[in-house]
Amino acid sequence: MTQDNDAFLDTAWQAAQAAGEIISANWQKPKIIDHKGAVDLVTDTDRQCERIIVDILAQRYPDHSILAEENTRLERRDSAYRWIVDPLDDTTNFAHGYPHFCISIALEWNGAIVVGLVYDPLRQECFRAVKGKGSTLNGATIRCSTVGDLDNALLATGFPYDRRDHADYYLSFFHAFMTRCQEIRRNGSAALDLCYVACGRLDGYWELKLKPWDVAAGSLIVSEAGGKLSDFRGQRFAIRGRETLASNGSIHQQMTSITATIARMDVD
Repeated sequence: MTQDNDAFLDTAWQAAQAAGEIISANWQKPKIIDHKGAVDLVTDTDRQCERIIVDILAQRYPDHSILAEENTRLERRDSAYRWIVDPLDDTTNFAHGYPHFCISIALEWNGAIVVGLVYDPLRQECFRAVKGKGSTLNGATIRCSTVGDLDNALLATGFPYDRRDHADYYLSFFHAFMTRCQEIRRNGSAALDLCYVACGRLDGYWELKLKPWDVAAGSLIVSEAGGKLSDFRGQRFAIRGRETLASNGSIHQQMTSITATIARMDVD
């Protein structure tokens, strides 16, 4: 498996580079924007990036399944492999010319994420992980922070697309952490937030109702960097679950003690 995973990672990087060139060339240009929901956007660049990533993956591994955010659902019944792709995370930032977004590509094998890559084309930062082999940023090994007290922690979060309907509930988490941690950031890209936990720029992160393509690659990068992931109650993390909580490990219990209490009042 190890040698295959390294080859898979190389292919993911080729696909991410190709999509990154499209994003870098278009992020400051006028965009064709469609609405999938009240606050959920998709641009022509999302679709272009998805096509080029899927083409590269499918040509190299025609027997693999592929799940991508915008249009692609390729199911190969006899394959244990599934690529999980977010061609442009965060589209809202991209649509507004706000320079914080990325490409996320992961490979799932028999239900486990074994390869993860997140690429920020503007900063030219590529986070990579292979299961059992650690995490890197542009080839250098990364580790989570050593902050051990929530009072000294820098956290990040995001809000689901139905935030207009459940604003008070989502903000209750924000309020609880705001009074306990050093500071909170709301950057927009779940994949990059997870990678920032992995490299120590953030100490913890929480968010509700993310999709597999938002977290698949980043979750492996966090775990391989020595971090911890769970749901809001401290139970096992799942990329298809409703709750994502990632930390450096040291403050994880302090975080779940807050999220578990509030999650009992879940409105949906």
